[in-house]
Amino acid sequence: MLRCREISQLVSEAMDRKLPLRQRWAVWMHLMMCGLCAGFARDLRLLRRALRSHPERLISNADQLDVTLSEQARERIKAALRDAADEHP
Repeated sequence: MLRCREISQLVSEAMDRKLPLRQRWAVWMHLMMCGLCAGFARDLRLLRRALRSHPERLISNADQLDVTLSEQARERIKAALRDAADEHP
């Protein structure tokens, strides 16, 4: 049985590619038993639909955002990307 962290990763990946049958089955079974993961999957689908239905808002507002990351946040992101690259060479 997969853990919630693995399921959330697969739910996210399923937005971009078709999962193999075994993984789709494992995700479905887990979502039937875990309300938190089912909620995450539902929220992710809702967010995707919202972004797809109004992409012009996202693009037109992007230049108005004044977002800066702290040095710690940048380092955490870099470390996470390095870890992900190490897992999937």
